[in-house]
Amino acid sequence: MDFLRPASWEEALAAKAEHPTAVPIAGGTDVMVEINFDHRRPEYLLDLNRVGDLYEWEAGEDSVRLGASVPYAKIMEHLRAELPGLALASHTVASPQIRNRGGVGGNLGTASPAGDAHPALLAAGAEVEAESAARGTRRIPIDDFYTGVKRNALAPDELIRAVHIKKADGPQQYSKVGTRNAMVIAVCAFGLALHPDTRTVRTGIGSAAPTPVRARAAEEFLNAALQEGGFWDNGKVITPSVAKQFAQLCSAACNPIDDVRGTAGYRRHAVGVMARRTLTWTWESYRGSRNASKGAA
Repeated sequence: MDFLRPASWEEALAAKAEHPTAVPIAGGTDVMVEINFDHRRPEYLLDLNRVGDLYEWEAGEDSVRLGASVPYAKIMEHLRAELPGLALASHTVASPQIRNRGGVGGNLGTASPAGDAHPALLAAGAEVEAESAARGTRRIPIDDFYTGVKRNALAPDELIRAVHIKKADGPQQYSKVGTRNAMVIAVCAFGLALHPDTRTVRTGIGSAAPTPVRARAAEEFLNAALQEGGFWDNGKVITPSVAKQFAQLCSAACNPIDDVRGTAGYRRHAVGVMARRTLTWTWESYRGSRNASKGAA
């Protein structure tokens, strides 16, 4: 196994173009596990640790450009207000040591359905900034990024440079089920984001299908129910029947498997429970902020 160690982004792109099978490594929290267990033996490892641009982030007027290697600990510390769903997901990642090393780019590159960041990125409507030396930069909508079990839409000569995530315009939540409270791969996970500006809701489901997925039918149902009931304007409590139907549709969006962490039936049930709970939490937060702003006015 050869070790490529570029000192700049341009050198990294050139190395990837010359060695398309090279496996990028930054935090190493996914790649090194696979290598240590002999599940993967790449010909080349492409070490990105010296590429400083990957560790930077920039908060614009409407969105955040998050470098691929920004550690989860930094997201928790500095971007909690702008990216609340991703910050909550970051809290659930493994241990403090791994949160200080791992970043969103690694989750995206590995594309495991159990990656902790995926549900939050789906719910927020992120875009992945990918680049190659030959074709330049492109943005891949998160909905188009996951193409199969541990497969993504990157071309062989492309690297992930950053993720563009819209700033939260409403409450976001994240929930995860694991066999213990830390250092655990998700049995299943669920992300939810309210978007009052467009009066829409987005979801993200992890570890309950071959890829991270959205519960699109559930979103469409809830969008219609909130609109028809005037909930965005009147700020009323969501009725139990609406919450129940939303949860059932989220469960139906799953296509899980039985494995050592949980059964398919349990995953479907747990996703439904998380969907109902996160909907309750986010809507109560929305109602609270809405009523507070009316009182201030």
